[in-house]
Amino acid sequence: MDTILLKDIAKHDGKEVTIRGWVYGKRSSGSIIFLQIRDGYGFIQAVASKELGKDFDELSKVTIESSVSVTGVVKKDDRSEGGHELSVTSAKVLCLSPDDYPIAKKRDGSEHGATYLFDHRHLWLRDKRQWAIIRIRDKIITAIYEFLHKEDFIKLDSPILTPNACEGTTTLFEVPYTPAWDDGAKDGPSVFLTQSGQLYLEAAIMAHSRVFDFGPVFRAEKSKTRRHLTEFWMMDAEAAFFDHKKNMQLQQDLTVYIVKKVLSECKKELSILGRDISKLEASTKGDYPIITHKEAVAMLAKLGSDIKERDDLGADDETILTKQYDRPIFVEKYPKEVKAFYMKEDPEDSSRVLNADMLAPEGYGEVIGGSEREDDYDKLVAQIKREGLDMSEFQWYLDLRKYGSVPHSGFGIGLERYVRWICGINHIRETIPFPRMIKRITP
Repeated sequence: MDTILLKDIAKHDGKEVTIRGWVYGKRSSGSIIFLQIRDGYGFIQAVASKELGKDFDELSKVTIESSVSVTGVVKKDDRSEGGHELSVTSAKVLCLSPDDYPIAKKRDGSEHGATYLFDHRHLWLRDKRQWAIIRIRDKIITAIYEFLHKEDFIKLDSPILTPNACEGTTTLFEVPYTPAWDDGAKDGPSVFLTQSGQLYLEAAIMAHSRVFDFGPVFRAEKSKTRRHLTEFWMMDAEAAFFDHKKNMQLQQDLTVYIVKKVLSECKKELSILGRDISKLEASTKGDYPIITHKEAVAMLAKLGSDIKERDDLGADDETILTKQYDRPIFVEKYPKEVKAFYMKEDPEDSSRVLNADMLAPEGYGEVIGGSEREDDYDKLVAQIKREGLDMSEFQWYLDLRKYGSVPHSGFGIGLERYVRWICGINHIRETIPFPRMIKRITP
């Protein structure tokens, strides 16, 4: 008999089927055993009676997280999770787990702490809540690909190893690197793990006009906040002939698409997380407010922040600000000195740049950062010098302003921050299968 997936269980109402999965719950009344089984796609209760004989005896020994193959008749039951249960006709234990599953509830019924759970992350991923988060993460990734391809972007892979910084030299991970072709070299050139693929995407737009990448990036930030990881996944997009306003519109349209996709296709996952979907629905309507950095600072001062006129927004500032809105907001035109060298000057105020950060509501803060890029060769040279960067390392980047330079813009999405907001999670470490933080590199 073919094995079915639990996501398709409703199609087999009244039929005998086989499922394979893992036991995450069990109770017994003596003559009846109730097993809660998951297969990675859904959840179901399987009911076995003593009439099964030796199969019943085998199931009576089943422990939490044992793997099983169960055959039975599908019965509609509105009281059961998924609306169906399985009346067992035969069963086989594939792997009987020891009766000491490390992250089951403690004997006194209490829960394990965060450190313990992350030490056992390889097992904690099986938890229903963690299952829901990772599946929503997958849906967000899928939606990003769908939307950008629909908008005529192509996927381009930028390098992981780079010779220079994109987002500031203080957060670079240096990698020992001796080229294999130089046998006499004791030390190779300075090489770093990428902070962003943006600069390489800017080169690619001259060939393909609209491009994006999606991969791991690395920031050696000495931060323990609930918003920071040292290794995370970023989607960077760049588009030729996009100005600052068109860039923000694209980000809004993408966000609307993603949130709608999750709301329509991840109902079960959002329910498991207890997410208040009414707080996400406002984000599907577009019309995201746009305020300047100067306006944001004035608003924050009235709300009790001690932020100064030309300061960057801190995490606390973003939290305060976004709690005033029911949907994402753009904060645009930050002071030049707090933003990256490649951002284009605001023609109305040369001390500011044409950038915008999209801040998610409910206190979640920045999820997207973007800007129009400086397309003038001489101005870009001046900005590189102003930042004290090695001009020779950026000569290739300057070539892009010599040969066919055009107005262009781009943005980057921090995937884990996006997942955190949409799932309604307090700490970013739950948004990625195996988090890497300032003091965590295992498992």
